[in-house]
Amino acid sequence: MKVVTTLDDLRQARATLLGPVGLTPTMGYLHEGHVSLARRARAECASVAASIFVNPAQFGPSEDLASYPRDLPRDLELLAAAGVDLVWTPAPEIVYPAGFQTWISVEQVAAPLEGAHRAGHFRGVATVVAKLFNAFQPQRAYFGQKDAQQAAVIRQMARDLDFPVEIVICPTVREPDGLAMSSRNAYLDAAQRAAAPVLFHALSAAAAAYAAGVRDAENLRQLMAGIIDAEPLARRQYVSCADPVTLQELDGPIGRALLSMAVYLGKTRLIDNLVLGEA
Repeated sequence: MKVVTTLDDLRQARATLLGPVGLTPTMGYLHEGHVSLARRARAECASVAASIFVNPAQFGPSEDLASYPRDLPRDLELLAAAGVDLVWTPAPEIVYPAGFQTWISVEQVAAPLEGAHRAGHFRGVATVVAKLFNAFQPQRAYFGQKDAQQAAVIRQMARDLDFPVEIVICPTVREPDGLAMSSRNAYLDAAQRAAAPVLFHALSAAAAAYAAGVRDAENLRQLMAGIIDAEPLARRQYVSCADPVTLQELDGPIGRALLSMAVYLGKTRLIDNLVLGEA
């Protein structure tokens, strides 16, 4: 596995890779969810590339950029074991050099849910992913379903800007108790960690109700909210029952829907989602 830092070294190394190339963008501090993306890329592509970059542009002023967990040596070991061929680990000044002033803003699909609570977040996501697509020139790029809105934003951006990249969304990887794997789970203390599966419990209860014939969007939202609110350590920021493509909130009877939520446990903000009505 080749590890590079500069953009020139990345381009030289990329030129040696056989296609198709599968890309796994990450912010590091990898867990099984990230590794599963790399393994999927390995199974489907001739070459596999990854990036490790804690993107400052997607963190708000009150968010956890400085304290975001990092462990580059372990990350590289995990990527090598997954069969990754090339890893780019740029410094912020390489991605955003002095005088940088060009940003990509995806409009409607980035506005609700996470976008309503994290101003500028998806501008940072779309911009850095576009730069990664330009730098790596992949044929496929792999993202996790846990960040459902991010996946929707990236798909929209790739369509609108004519990137010749297939966006592959892979299932959320969960702990045995249902908690979605996330780098931010490391922030939870023992009591918060014990309470954290409440997100999955709420989503699962709504999915069970849907399977039993409950189709009213507001009833599903209220069911999820009630389960979150019954957990003393949890503070609900939002629960949503939205169109899985446009991410606009649904009313009345539903067919397909994206159930999603953001919940605080102490200072740690967790997100999770499930899709209802999938084929």
